[in-house]
Amino acid sequence: MRPAPALGDDDRRRLLSGAHHDPHALLGAHPVRGGVLIRALRPYARSVTVTATGLRVRLRSEGDGLFSGVLPLTEIPDYRLLVAYEGAELELADPYRFLPALGELDLHLIGEGRHEELWRALGAHPMTHQGVTGTRFTVWAPDALGVRITGDFTYWDGTAFPMRSLGGSGVWELFLPGVGEGALYKFQITRPDGSHTVRADPMARRTECPPATASVVHLSHHQWNDQIWMARRQGRRVHESPFSVYEVHLPSWRPGLTYRQLAEQLPAYVKDLGFTHVELMPVAEHPFGGSWGYQVTGFYAPTARLGTPDDFKHLVDALHQAGIGVLADWVPAHFPRDDWALAEFDGRPLYEPADPRRAAHPDWGTLEFDYGRAEVRNFLVANAVYWCEEFHIDGLRVDAVASMLYLDYSREPGQWTPNAHGGRENLDAVAFLQEMNATVYRRCPGVLTIAEESTAWDGVTRATHHMGAGGFGGLGFGLKWNMGWMHDSLGYVAHEPVHRKYHHHEMTFSMVYAYSENYVLPISHDEVVHGKGALVSKMPGDWWQQRANHRAYLGFMWAHPGKQLLFMGQEFAQGAEWSEGHGPDWWLLDPSYSAEADHRGVRDLVRELNRVYTATPPLWQRDTVPEGFSWVEGDAREDNVFAFLRFDAEGAPLLAISNFSPVVRYSYRIGVPGGTAEWYEVLNTDQERFGGSGVTNREPLKAEATAWHGRPASILTALPPLATVWLRPAMSDGASTMPE
Repeated sequence: MRPAPALGDDDRRRLLSGAHHDPHALLGAHPVRGGVLIRALRPYARSVTVTATGLRVRLRSEGDGLFSGVLPLTEIPDYRLLVAYEGAELELADPYRFLPALGELDLHLIGEGRHEELWRALGAHPMTHQGVTGTRFTVWAPDALGVRITGDFTYWDGTAFPMRSLGGSGVWELFLPGVGEGALYKFQITRPDGSHTVRADPMARRTECPPATASVVHLSHHQWNDQIWMARRQGRRVHESPFSVYEVHLPSWRPGLTYRQLAEQLPAYVKDLGFTHVELMPVAEHPFGGSWGYQVTGFYAPTARLGTPDDFKHLVDALHQAGIGVLADWVPAHFPRDDWALAEFDGRPLYEPADPRRAAHPDWGTLEFDYGRAEVRNFLVANAVYWCEEFHIDGLRVDAVASMLYLDYSREPGQWTPNAHGGRENLDAVAFLQEMNATVYRRCPGVLTIAEESTAWDGVTRATHHMGAGGFGGLGFGLKWNMGWMHDSLGYVAHEPVHRKYHHHEMTFSMVYAYSENYVLPISHDEVVHGKGALVSKMPGDWWQQRANHRAYLGFMWAHPGKQLLFMGQEFAQGAEWSEGHGPDWWLLDPSYSAEADHRGVRDLVRELNRVYTATPPLWQRDTVPEGFSWVEGDAREDNVFAFLRFDAEGAPLLAISNFSPVVRYSYRIGVPGGTAEWYEVLNTDQERFGGSGVTNREPLKAEATAWHGRPASILTALPPLATVWLRPAMSDGASTMPE
């Protein structure tokens, strides 16, 4: 073996400082005149020996951890490196003898911002490459001078593993033989100014448990058993189906439970209560538990606080097998500034806009995404698809949509710049949301997207190709949270009954715009924290009246057009605000603590609401069209009474009456449609088993030929105090419309 030609000073400096774009041109094996040059970079090694069949040659040290030599060979052998350290010797394949493990099509799609399976191209992927097992590492860092891999397998010294830049794609790649599942890693990035930063992988599919921040090499081994659910989901028309949601913060639902332990308890609990879906507050990895998951650093990794990604899949699988859909909160509006995550990832603004006025989110101290950059938009669109395809998520509730749509959101004049047309709309965000929704609906049949959008943006749930009043196509969401209904109705019930007549319109105004979008009625975690009080605590009066108001409100909510969402703890009238530190007050359900009807009675009501609701098509079959609703009495402000009809596709009705006064109203006349003989009570929130006073209509209410409320017939009913009653008719021909 003869000495190798010395590296040029510039190449050597750039290689050792982590600023070389093509380390494979310097390291590994290369044919040269008179033989094969092999060079290795192994800091702290005492010696490096090349081994192959019939070959064992010790390389010469060039200093600084570089070893090289020209072997008298006519072709490159299938060689390995034997690296000797103080007290240890390792034999491994040379990472720098491998061709790129990422294809040209992947790079083309990444450059175009159209790689819908981006997680398969970027990140860490255990694989067999050129007959050798290891892990392919890839990362997008277009402004970096160089990128190196560091991890527990390098003792967190990245010097030995510089990555190569793949053309002008901005993607860096390196295949590391012998590195497999469970390895911890990060990327050591050399910024444009020559300084270094160590970053977690934006595409990591598994992370260390916070506060640790390393990424983890992951390969899924979960075998799905939800084939029946997935097949049924594709044909489900959610707008014409029952849809009631139990919102859950997994870490605090039963504090201390893992994903697998939750799978043993949560599906059974939700199924018993009759909810059709759970909505999980964000499960993507986040550094601060107090953010509840809304400040995400690991967009492709379920939080490690509760287990592995396969453990999370097991939970979703268990919910599906119990017949329960899984919605997940998704947060593409912003990300935190942690210096090991996305912020100025490769030394310059990359995921965030370059203009600091657009980059800084004024409310949360975070950064907004640059929706105008194709690769960033691709990162988010592919992320939405990833959760639906890899984790079988049935729906994404998109957080803080309003903050994305408006350039002046929470900003004063001078703190924002108009769009190209001089307007306040964020045109890039509009295009991103349209692309995300269209892509998810195309790739994932049966999946639903839901917008938390707090303004009157026109066309949130309209198809993307339908133009709206603002000149934009629809955003393409399936449903939208009805924040107006939530605010108005909670404001109404917070008043003492004697004052409610002055706020009567707050309960009726929602029907003015009820069919402008496809709505969810949300009583979410946001309404029961930070001094707002739990739902039952918002109600006036003594404890009995508070619970009665709570029950009446839920009865009104479940009958109102729109889908329902209730946050955990509110199903049993928890009196304390929710805290992520201790979760729901389950002890309130202990028989030794309270009477049967106090808290367990409210939970029994929620179970009955869901049972009757699911079995009653008038409450959901025509949820999104005006023909499914008609006021009977919407102006009884002096009585605090509301009465309306819901209709199914065949015209069969349900009559809902709410009395928000603490007095019984006997023989209260209500107009009803003609052609019905008797009306039966199918739900009454004042039943004693729910904790009520027991004022019920035990006998059928006979329709009289007395016109009332503009209808040809009427019934006389007893309205319980602070209660909601649902009635269904038996038709004059004897056929019953009562639920089974």
